[in-house]
Amino acid sequence: MTFDFDKIVERRGTDCVKWDEAEEGVLPMWVADMDFETAPCVKEAVISRARHGVYAYNFIPQSFYDAITWWNSHRHGWTPRREWMIYTSGVVPAFSAIIQALVRPDEAVLFFTPAYNCFFSSVRNNGSRAVEFPLTWMSEDECYSIDFEALENAIATERPRLFLFCNPHNPSGRVWTLDELRRVAELCRRYDVILLSDEVHCEFVDPQLGHPYHPVAPIAEEVGCQWVIANAPNKAFNIAGLMAAYIITPFDDLRRRIDRTININEICDINCFSFVALQAAYTPDGEAWLDALVAYIYDNYRLFRNMMKSAFPDLPIAPLEGTYLAWMDVSAFPLTSNEISAHLRAKHKVWINGGEMYGQQGFMRINLATQRSRVEEGTRRIIAGLKELKA
Repeated sequence: MTFDFDKIVERRGTDCVKWDEAEEGVLPMWVADMDFETAPCVKEAVISRARHGVYAYNFIPQSFYDAITWWNSHRHGWTPRREWMIYTSGVVPAFSAIIQALVRPDEAVLFFTPAYNCFFSSVRNNGSRAVEFPLTWMSEDECYSIDFEALENAIATERPRLFLFCNPHNPSGRVWTLDELRRVAELCRRYDVILLSDEVHCEFVDPQLGHPYHPVAPIAEEVGCQWVIANAPNKAFNIAGLMAAYIITPFDDLRRRIDRTININEICDINCFSFVALQAAYTPDGEAWLDALVAYIYDNYRLFRNMMKSAFPDLPIAPLEGTYLAWMDVSAFPLTSNEISAHLRAKHKVWINGGEMYGQQGFMRINLATQRSRVEEGTRRIIAGLKELKA
């Protein structure tokens, strides 16, 4: 089966955050959702459910959990048990509830920077102390690494209760190796830190680079640290608006505390379309569509990178091992990344995010999950704007 990812989908006028918050004529390449229709099997399942005409209270059927088990076992090589799972409305509500459940306001949460912006707000909103550990950027090699000696010192000194981890990493696009994941898990075991892994970008891994995604769970099980996973089909199948996610942990005490917090905050229900969509996505038909999508997105990345490097050969751009979000070092330019973002949006009609949002000034994040014609046009606008700043 072939899929037409070049098809332009008009999203303006649909109360769309990505497009309707952008001024007319601005090409938005910022917030992390895709401009593609979801998989045909998901669309058909939702339409079929909508035809029923009654959208009242529902319970979550066993088939929902079976789909999660099958997908993770078949696609990612580990088999979570039904009794380990909790459903909720999204990955951000999930890790916010987990922090609230497991971390007291006087305790610390550690995470790598740059970081997904909701990591900062979720820790802050819980009143916990954020320990921001900077990844090591090597501009010559265009990649990030973890200084494990410094990381252990930070953990030993700050004594975080929880390590809020992102696997693969947003916004840098790193896909962590088995060795890196094992060393993180070993530090968590050694210092009695709960490892919470946000794995919502796990389906986006460049098949040509040979850096496979490894789920944290089996590694943490082997090492012996406490772990919790938050995941969803929302990014992979572009169904974030349907709001379905799941939390997995084998630890009864952690799960009871998380479940209680989810119920206290009334984020314990998902709607009648969301679980139907998940069950349709986590199927062989969903997988076929997803594999084609991932290949298309990484061709978008190669187009973006080649165009940028032709214009600016020395501009560091992180290899996009995972996610659909390019990460570009603009620290050599005379403005801050937020100022560059504002300049590009106002003068060149393209909206990309400055690194300040993610705790790292001097970088830009570019969403490449759109039609190739838009990637090409958006990249031209970025190049024109940066050349203007260089002049």
